[in-house]
Amino acid sequence: MKKLYLGFLNVHILYHASKEPIYGVWMIEELNHHGYHVGPSHIYPMLRDLTKEHLLTMTEKLEHGKIRKYYTITSLGLEVLKELKQRARELSKEVFYENRES
Repeated sequence: MKKLYLGFLNVHILYHASKEPIYGVWMIEELNHHGYHVGPSHIYPMLRDLTKEHLLTMTEKLEHGKIRKYYTITSLGLEVLKELKQRARELSKEVFYENRES
């Protein structure tokens, strides 16, 4: 079951990173708001992996005496997000609208 949720989490991360730079704690709070119970041990490896895959870029900023890592979507990340949104739209249509008798 956990593996299924990881795909949704990645889409959430890419989506929010396409709107504005994000950071780990903010993303944890945002996902918790959507009913995902995740913590640092989930989010930071995902952010690191998405960065390694060139879907996100990371910049460091000094804030209140601490370095905070901000993540922004890349052009490749935007392409992947666009395709994921299309696939989610198709799946949603099939699951929720095409087979009304189920």
